[in-house]
Amino acid sequence: MSIKKDIVWRVGLVYLVVFLFAVLIASKVVFLKFVDDKKWKEIAQEVRIRNFKVSPARGDIYASDLRLLASSVPYYEVRLDMRTEFVTEKIFRDNIDSLSHCLSVLFRDKPQAMYKRELINARRAGDRYFLLKDNVNYLQLKKLKTFPIFRLGRNKGGIIFVPRTMRVRPHEDLARRTIGFVTDSKTDNDVGLEGGFNKYLGGTEGYQKMQKLSGGAWMPVSDDNQVDPKDGSSIVTTIDIDLQDVAHKALLEQLRLHGAQYGTAVLMEVASGDIKAMVNLSRTGNDYREIYNYAVGASTEPGSTFKVPAIMIALEDGAYDLNDTVDTENGKYAPSHDFTIRDESSEHGGYGKISVQQVIEKSSNVGMAKLINNAYKRDPKKFVDHLHKMSLKEPLNIAIPGEGLPRLNYPGDPLWSGVSLPQMAYGYEVTLTPLHILAFYNAIANGGKMVKPRFVKEIRNKGKIEQSFPVEIINPSICSRSTLKKVHKMLEGVVERGTAVNLKASHFQIAGKTGTTQIFNERYGYKGAGIISYQASFVGYFPSARPKYSCIVVINAPSKNVYYGNQVAGPVFLEIANKVYATSLELQPAVNNGKNHHVEIPYSKNGLSAETRKALRELGIKTVVGDNIGDWVTTQRDGDKVVLGNKKIIGHLMPDVVSMGLKDALYLIENLGLNVQVKGRGSVRHQSVPPGTRITNGQTVVLEMSFTEG
Repeated sequence: MSIKKDIVWRVGLVYLVVFLFAVLIASKVVFLKFVDDKKWKEIAQEVRIRNFKVSPARGDIYASDLRLLASSVPYYEVRLDMRTEFVTEKIFRDNIDSLSHCLSVLFRDKPQAMYKRELINARRAGDRYFLLKDNVNYLQLKKLKTFPIFRLGRNKGGIIFVPRTMRVRPHEDLARRTIGFVTDSKTDNDVGLEGGFNKYLGGTEGYQKMQKLSGGAWMPVSDDNQVDPKDGSSIVTTIDIDLQDVAHKALLEQLRLHGAQYGTAVLMEVASGDIKAMVNLSRTGNDYREIYNYAVGASTEPGSTFKVPAIMIALEDGAYDLNDTVDTENGKYAPSHDFTIRDESSEHGGYGKISVQQVIEKSSNVGMAKLINNAYKRDPKKFVDHLHKMSLKEPLNIAIPGEGLPRLNYPGDPLWSGVSLPQMAYGYEVTLTPLHILAFYNAIANGGKMVKPRFVKEIRNKGKIEQSFPVEIINPSICSRSTLKKVHKMLEGVVERGTAVNLKASHFQIAGKTGTTQIFNERYGYKGAGIISYQASFVGYFPSARPKYSCIVVINAPSKNVYYGNQVAGPVFLEIANKVYATSLELQPAVNNGKNHHVEIPYSKNGLSAETRKALRELGIKTVVGDNIGDWVTTQRDGDKVVLGNKKIIGHLMPDVVSMGLKDALYLIENLGLNVQVKGRGSVRHQSVPPGTRITNGQTVVLEMSFTEG
């Protein structure tokens, strides 16, 4: 083959390959255009336009009197489309100065010149999603829409506003941890009522179409949402914000006084279980704030407040009665060779022989340990099972998340030992939350019926009640009525004669129990390395005769050598109780029951007979009418009645108008043809013309009234 033919063949082959490749490309283009066109348009649209979630407005949280505890306030992110075709260069140039001035005056954060420069630079850059201002409130946004250029509207004016909501608490730190919060994370860290009722408060998300811009920013396609969100419902809580404030201040003052680590105070309504106040304060730096809900979450050894359920079991089983005695000896008791239980009185010789009632009143650890150990050492399961029956084993399952779990050691468990039973008798080897302890004491006040603590009464949507939460009964009867009477007597004795005698109130009676507990340290135990910390508490109810409220106060690790429950926690309880009593009319005794009550007959003036008798009749005042009563009468009080006498009027003589009202006096005198001058107001005290004086037509009479000016 010649060289020429070889070259021609090779060139032809190249052309053929190029031609076939071109045909392949053209075929693909035709295929994409006419066959896969819809598919690729949808993919492109999906990449360029996407649905974004739109959060609903959270429901409000109200106090029991419908004052706001938490609410969502709308705020807006304001952006500008600087490339909108409706804002021509002339419109922009003619309005930029006035627009910049309006923005500077409205937000007061930048001078007019800076706003002008930023807007010009954004326009030159062709920014289609320029951030003008964040956290703009509704009133600012409303005014913003009236500014030059912006008043053209979203499409023509290029203004874009993205709604946001901000959760606010009008009472700031008050009940902060009880109200709580929710987070966007998936760690299940929602807190308080916000977390517990999130399914009601949260609402339902909506969706909005957003368009992707160059640079990666997303801009709403329109102001309208593709799917509108459904706002959350509101909840009405049981919290009384005034009592919450009282409890907060009382606890805070006591924590500062004793330099404690933390404290909690809870006020509950006896019949319903409604939580009227719940305070939780932790030391943070030099002061205290609400950062953890100890009332709900802190399950600790209760100490002496647990003596009450322990002695209730012994009373219920018939093991003891109130007048039975126990020898506490010198305040020391060793249930085993290597373990000794002590009373505070051991340094002073102990209490000796005391009654069961005095064991509770004096809060004797030795007395309780001996009583329970002697009664149940052969069958400790019976004792612990009875605690279970009194609903002290299972959690309360309240609406607020994060409830601490109770712990009761059980015979046969790895932690059960020979000293477990006597230790449980006075509140060790047991853990309960303050709220659980309060619920138990509230049951004592409630005739034995244990109710679940209630935080929310109802769910509302746009003012209408969607759901109500009734009172829930945990245990219809924690013990018999005879045992309740005995326990009630002991708890009154604690305040009248025992460890809480400093809590005696002047106007009402309190029943309750003190508690002072050594705090177990994971590293040092109870007394390791010379470190001993205490927890002081007081729990009870008032007025003890007809309990309306129960309350618990727990103060952890007071650091100024004062740690007893009556001295540290008791004053907070008393201040709360005094405030509640002073502001609750239903707790006040009747000022007068209507018996032997003397009603003073009101003073009545002389005057026209018909009007005087009508007035006395309307007031329900008895009247005795004398003989020959005319048009005018005199009045005189006689015990519980008024005696009416005839008042003679003689035409040519001056009548006696003293003690009359001005209206009657004027009517009478002017009808006799006399002129009258009046000084002052009220009833007539003096008349210038004496009664019985002969008068002439046109004569002037001066009347001095009971109240004169100057």
